[in-house]
Amino acid sequence: MKQQSTRHPIWLPIIIALAVISGIYLGRHFTTSKPVAENDRKLNAILNLIAQDYVDTTNLKDLIEMSIPEILSNLDPHTSYFTAEELRIATDDLNGSFSGIGISFVLTNDTIGVVEVIPGGPSEKVGLMAGDRIVTIDDSIATGDKITNGEVMKRLRGAKGSKVKLGIKRQNTDKTLTFTVTRGDIPVNTVDAAYMLDNITGYIKINQFGRHTYDEFITQMAGLAETGATRYIIDLRGNGGGFMEMAVLMVNEFLPANQPIVFTRGRDKRNDSEVWSDGNGSFQEAEVAVLIDEFSASASEIFAGALQDNDRGLIVGCRSFGKGLVQKEFVLPDSSALRLTTARYYTPSGRCIQKDYKEGMLNYEKELVDRYMNGELYSRDSMKIDKSQMFTTLYGRTVYGGGGIVPDIFVARDTTGLTSYYIEAANAGLLQSYAFKYCDKNRAALSKAEDYKQFLQMAPSDEALLKDFADYAAAHGVVPRWYYINLSRDVIVTNVKALIARDILGNQAFYPILNRNDKTVLAALKALNQHKAAFPITD
Repeated sequence: MKQQSTRHPIWLPIIIALAVISGIYLGRHFTTSKPVAENDRKLNAILNLIAQDYVDTTNLKDLIEMSIPEILSNLDPHTSYFTAEELRIATDDLNGSFSGIGISFVLTNDTIGVVEVIPGGPSEKVGLMAGDRIVTIDDSIATGDKITNGEVMKRLRGAKGSKVKLGIKRQNTDKTLTFTVTRGDIPVNTVDAAYMLDNITGYIKINQFGRHTYDEFITQMAGLAETGATRYIIDLRGNGGGFMEMAVLMVNEFLPANQPIVFTRGRDKRNDSEVWSDGNGSFQEAEVAVLIDEFSASASEIFAGALQDNDRGLIVGCRSFGKGLVQKEFVLPDSSALRLTTARYYTPSGRCIQKDYKEGMLNYEKELVDRYMNGELYSRDSMKIDKSQMFTTLYGRTVYGGGGIVPDIFVARDTTGLTSYYIEAANAGLLQSYAFKYCDKNRAALSKAEDYKQFLQMAPSDEALLKDFADYAAAHGVVPRWYYINLSRDVIVTNVKALIARDILGNQAFYPILNRNDKTVLAALKALNQHKAAFPITD
């Protein structure tokens, strides 16, 4: 896409207007044109007839609430409606904080297990500990097969200053302990981990693009640079997006001045924008690889697409999700909200990577399943590429639009060790529950580890851990089949050690252990070694 006459430098708020809450009422946005007024009268007439003459008593408010999503479903997959409560919950994480009790938990065997107590948070202040099990919340039973993650979050979160009473089971006593926790503001981190893969390669894992992601990102990148990093692997696998301007600010760190980052085009020209780099980025000389998968969407695709189209970074993994629609949020008079698709975004080469949704929501939602069934996750030759949508990067490489970011280096889904035994144990949640049980028994000793390297020195041998896990799985109904157990040896040991380390030290220990055998991470490292001193990238 050629440069247009109207430019917006990176620091201007034009992107914010497209991606962040607008804070205006929908009624103020639209003019009362004749077609709208006629339809308004028609809808009011129907509602009045229902209210007056329908055979049963009907709650019109509930009827309208149920009808709105049905109407919107005929537009596109990403236009959506939120009630006031749904909007509050949906924006908590992206806003960078929420009011809660300050724990991370895992739901295993119908029981809430406390994985992490956030330092300085409300729960730590009253004495909750990692390893505790929550059995009651406000004197109501909090165990059983009907409890869900969503229900737990809803019951634990609440207004700042409100109190929640927890019944706790702790390993060292048979008594149920009672703690009353006063909810407070809890920071939400979107950077899961940042550490050195080798002497010169920094790794950073970003789980979403929240309001404070750029601040977290630049802080962690600076720390890695001080440690010796001259090149970086940025892991966006599983990152479904969020605030677009955060991705834009991050891209800007790698580009020289006056390079295109993202364009948006809508039916209403007020939704058009162009964003260019300002040349003030701190990592313009650094080599970079970006990891993506089929769940990398929206802002993740903006980031990956901008680096790819400017030949500034290697994209490694498999084809991304394919979301190229921009939503603007309109807050309604009752504090509910409509997130309406107002534009499409385009990468610097001019491609829109939104996948097709014309065949209906059912086909759109099952498209990822189709990728799996068609073998795309296991073979590049099976990847769906629309070759009618060919575009050219800054230095002449061919890229494709029409359905996600196609990686420069394809990495097939790793099936090594995924035997029937492993799948049965994993589906039963036994890896997580075993890790939690192991931590219960060894928490005092393992808590002395300061980082994942010390943890690995303290961890049991692979043979002992595998035998202990097999015994635990057998006690929970998974018959030990040692031929398959040995085939799955590496994946079981790696995942169990990573899960134990996360229970003890958090994600900062989880990813370094898990990534040691991660084929996509290893492929990115190999690619960086091969492309040394060859950035920007050319064929």
